[in-house]
Amino acid sequence: MNVTISVGGKFHAFYLAEQLQKKGLLGDIFTPYPRFALRGSKLPPDKVHCLIFKEVMERGLSRIPYLSSKLEVPCYAANIFDKQVARRVKPCDIFVGWSGFSLHTLRRIRGTFAAKIILEHNIVHIGAQRDILRAEEEKLGIKLSMLGDGFIEKELREYEEADYIAVPSTLSRKTFLDKGFPSEKILCVPHGVDTDKFRPAPKGDNRFRIIAVGMRAIKGIHYLLKAVDELKIKDLELWLIGGAVDPELKPFLKKYSGSFKYIGAIPNGELYKYYSQGSVSVLFSLSDGFGFALSEAMACGIAVICSDGVGAKDLVRDNIDGFIIPCRDTEKLKEKILYLYKNPDICRAMGRSARENVANNFTWDNYGERIIGIYHNLLRQS
Repeated sequence: MNVTISVGGKFHAFYLAEQLQKKGLLGDIFTPYPRFALRGSKLPPDKVHCLIFKEVMERGLSRIPYLSSKLEVPCYAANIFDKQVARRVKPCDIFVGWSGFSLHTLRRIRGTFAAKIILEHNIVHIGAQRDILRAEEEKLGIKLSMLGDGFIEKELREYEEADYIAVPSTLSRKTFLDKGFPSEKILCVPHGVDTDKFRPAPKGDNRFRIIAVGMRAIKGIHYLLKAVDELKIKDLELWLIGGAVDPELKPFLKKYSGSFKYIGAIPNGELYKYYSQGSVSVLFSLSDGFGFALSEAMACGIAVICSDGVGAKDLVRDNIDGFIIPCRDTEKLKEKILYLYKNPDICRAMGRSARENVANNFTWDNYGERIIGIYHNLLRQS
């Protein structure tokens, strides 16, 4: 078996590639990242093809207001990368392409050689996500950041033309089934977590602290801010971690300015130190195909609270590793935060259980075994 990967960024593609390489199954991987940004990769350099024009163009055009307003820059840049890969892709048994970056390539494969085409899709069905965000816009009376129409239309065509769609959660799978896709087309495999990188570290104090990662409205940060503000617990601390802040979040950050500490962007390799200063991590997303912040926090040994809009809830044993509660339900969120605040021993025990759970069942090696087993089954069926 020979597997080729095309990814318009990094996502979890390099973890997948490393699992394939261990088994001698990796053909090529195409990425727009420059080689210096991939230092530390365990992949043979001759199998990694860095097509950087997409990244250069996207970053450059986004700084020119006139052009960025005229062009749908992410879609334009993604199409250039996709066409570059289409010209270079070689015969393989399985082609794994990331959604939004693979339409031209999968069409070229379809017309040139026989290969199973798997579309990797990290979020829920793009139409379902758009519906959720539009409902939130109506609820809040504000405009939320969404993918452009060109990107959405491209993804919808990719869904139809791929042989299979790989998703990371039962939540994501359900959104495709609800849109009429046959169950046999949707491959559901939960992502892993690097339990060496994300590990417990000493907590510097006894303060009850909530960790929230991802400064986007779709992550439900505005609901978390409201809940913490209404609890009015003097020795509770909320840390918000993340770089780029959605513009629509800024009014909420201003309104609740006394209720949190903004940490900003943290290098991925340093995140474990920040998770480990928490008592609980909250991911209260409106829609999240997976949600690495949840599995990373679990690996760092802290309890978690997530909404039922988070795909990574599949990893959480409710009332053992933390709590799964209804999306947008700030009353239930306050109840669970207060419970953990009043029961620190239970909170710590949940954190230990969470770490044990992901270390035993949801590492990248576990992921590799599951996904490679599926690949073998698909080829046997043909």
